Amino acid sequence: MTPNTFRTYEIKIMLYRLLLAYVFYFVVRLLFYFYNADLLNIDSIGQLLSLAFYALPYDSASILYMSILFILLSIIPVFINTKPGYQKVVFYAYFIPNLLAYATNFIDLIYYKYILSRTTIAIFDSLEHEDNKGQLFTNFLVNYWHVLILYIVCVTLWVFLYKRVKMKPVVIGPRKSYFISSIVILGVSTFCVIAGIRGGITKKTRPINIVDANRYTDKPEHGDLVLNTPFAILRTLGKTSYKLVDYMDDKAVSQYVSGVKHYNTNEPSRPNIVLFITESFGREYIGAYNKDTDIPNYKSYTPFLDSLANHSLIYTNAFANGYKSLHGVSSIIAGIPSFKDAFTSSPYPTQKIESLVSVLNSEGYDTSFFHGAVNGSMGFLGFGNILGYDNYYGMTEYNNDDDFDGTWGIWDEPFFQFMRETLNKKKGPFFATMFSVSSHEPYIVPDKYIGKFPLGNVEIHKTIGYTDYSFKRFFEESKNEPWFKNTIFIITADHTNQIYYDKYKELVNRTAVPIMIYSADERFKGENRSLAQQIDIYPTVLDIIGYNKPFRSWGRSLLNDSVSTPFTINFGGNEYTYQEGDYIVRFNGKEVTGFYDINDKGLTKNLISKKNKEMTRLEVKCKAFLQDYYDRIINKKLDK
Repeated sequence: MTPNTFRTYEIKIMLYRLLLAYVFYFVVRLLFYFYNADLLNIDSIGQLLSLAFYALPYDSASILYMSILFILLSIIPVFINTKPGYQKVVFYAYFIPNLLAYATNFIDLIYYKYILSRTTIAIFDSLEHEDNKGQLFTNFLVNYWHVLILYIVCVTLWVFLYKRVKMKPVVIGPRKSYFISSIVILGVSTFCVIAGIRGGITKKTRPINIVDANRYTDKPEHGDLVLNTPFAILRTLGKTSYKLVDYMDDKAVSQYVSGVKHYNTNEPSRPNIVLFITESFGREYIGAYNKDTDIPNYKSYTPFLDSLANHSLIYTNAFANGYKSLHGVSSIIAGIPSFKDAFTSSPYPTQKIESLVSVLNSEGYDTSFFHGAVNGSMGFLGFGNILGYDNYYGMTEYNNDDDFDGTWGIWDEPFFQFMRETLNKKKGPFFATMFSVSSHEPYIVPDKYIGKFPLGNVEIHKTIGYTDYSFKRFFEESKNEPWFKNTIFIITADHTNQIYYDKYKELVNRTAVPIMIYSADERFKGENRSLAQQIDIYPTVLDIIGYNKPFRSWGRSLLNDSVSTPFTINFGGNEYTYQEGDYIVRFNGKEVTGFYDINDKGLTKNLISKKNKEMTRLEVKCKAFLQDYYDRIINKKLDK
């Protein structure tokens, strides 16, 4: 018998067993398609196989999660791991977690028709208050007995094929070589498992998520074929902040919050729209927004934007609805704020969503998303496909890694110019969204610009200066393009970042962002100090173009909305912050913990002991907003 020094025999057996899992995930994906073909809209066998190929990273994540113990038992350096008794332990370590996870795929053969998305952890929230869980499960098995039969057939075949290739006892070679090879195998396996669970080791900054399944799809529903149910459940574990709340009856909610807007102020028009979502560009850094803040020795790092502000309409009391990039994108483009958890990481982002993209598409706009990072980074490509962008432009389309910053993506200056050159080829009207990358940790600028921008007081200041310079170059070059004079430019930020001035360290001001509207004819000009927020951008754009149909929006037009009262809402310090009128309300989801004067952004003096009618009214409005918010998201009313 040949000595098993380098354990190649054992590794081959382990890989064969893992390959079986991929085969049966493919089988259940075919079953998922056949059960739901009328909803998935697959055009050809080729398209089906293509989607199955793109599903491999998601299958890998699920299979490797469920097989961690099996892999460990298969490769740890012990001298009995090929013996029958040990292999019986390996058998159960492989099948118990994998078959439990595999079974959830079969639930979606039927359940998908009702929820139109893969089952997530939210199913357990739905069942939380049901006393007859056992009866419900039994009814499912009885009513859909054919699904149970298919599961049993697949499991039986899977076990048969597993046992078909048996592990035979082998002779261990020299122990030193055996242990050295085992350590190498353990290291390589650990790397591969981590890479597989993350969806690959690339320039991406985070593991793949549910919305990433739409990166390569033409239709939002195709993402559900790319996904598998174990992955959807695993990726939404802990994302339980999305729960229905019941603070008041629906009639009362409708009195305090309007989730639908309808404007008839402006005549219909078709200007181009260019929306800049600027990475980490807090209001603190821009001088034009701080003229009246009385900050001692204040210094601006944005000379160009300060000059542009003189010809623009700026909102000096605007706030982000969240504190992460993903929060900002859904808030700005779809008018959907995120609170404790990002909406795009919740169980609910793959539903049909009415947004700035879908409305402008319906009005004949060419819609594009520009992001200089690796295609799909941050989940923007997947979420963009769900929203319906016609085009996505990332590092792949830029096609010149010489301009890669080494961490996040293409430097802002050349990528802004790439957007300009791309827009030059479009007939219009177009809607272009640019998400910048350079004003971010590790806070570096291109070598040729080292020393050009003030270092400032915190690391981000010099990169703010660089991105501001990128704006300057973009506008200098664009003003001569034929589309420039018919374009509305909107500049905002996804969230804030490093803070230097005490004013912006105050809890409420930690989400202070700029909102700027500019057009060449300067029809939008001045300073507006009313409360504003990211979710107001979506309705503002539709108001500008004279869109005269009802649309879903919690925000308000910043230009002509005489019905809605200015307010902001976000989440921080484990509580909701609601601003309106004379007060700031802090609400923990169950009870109000404080009322503060609207100018007390540091929340230094709690006025709850002096609660008055106005405070009570704002408490109810905050609760009404949250009740409507969770209802529309969880019950899939985002297209209305």
